[in-house]
Amino acid sequence: MTDTNCPKRLKEDSLCVCDGIAPVKTKLHVLILQHPQEPDKELGSARIAHLALENSTMRIGLSWPNLGKALGRSATHANWGVLYLGGKKSGPGPSPRLGVVTKTGEVLEFSGTDIEGIVVLDGTWAQAKTMWWRNPWLLKLKRLTLNPPRPSLYGRLRREPRRECLSTIESIAEALEALGEDAAACDSLRAHFARLLRRYDARAGVARRGAL
Repeated sequence: MTDTNCPKRLKEDSLCVCDGIAPVKTKLHVLILQHPQEPDKELGSARIAHLALENSTMRIGLSWPNLGKALGRSATHANWGVLYLGGKKSGPGPSPRLGVVTKTGEVLEFSGTDIEGIVVLDGTWAQAKTMWWRNPWLLKLKRLTLNPPRPSLYGRLRREPRRECLSTIESIAEALEALGEDAAACDSLRAHFARLLRRYDARAGVARRGAL
């Protein structure tokens, strides 16, 4: 029997977790920019994050003239941050869980009291890099970098190039929690992703047994 696709998440029904998603409210807005050729249709988590966050926007494309065009309303670049891959540790102490990257590449602790929302680029490393350079207005945003206290839930299902690499939904959860959002809301994002991974693992197990 052929598995059909969920119309909300565009995943096979066997991987759908929509029935367990109740959108949560956050003070900060989350803008997800997804590369149109993002390849991971099975384990991709951007659409789950969008459905789970009441205060979020998701756009698919390569470039937008400015933040307002991507967001669909007026916005001030200086009042937003973008999750950024890069930077270097400042000083001999541990890196902050969430830091802001200075113009010299140093990472300083960031409280987030003066931002309205965060931008997250969804795609492979190469795709995210392409989107970064095709949207020069991202340089006007605060560049935020994560130092997560836990590894990705992907575990053995996907090998990440660096320890701090997380799925899109995990990155959003870590950033929001570090910026003072309700921990329960952030944990709900992780729970939705963990549920997807369990379903994926269970489906793979059925396929393996069927091949015996």
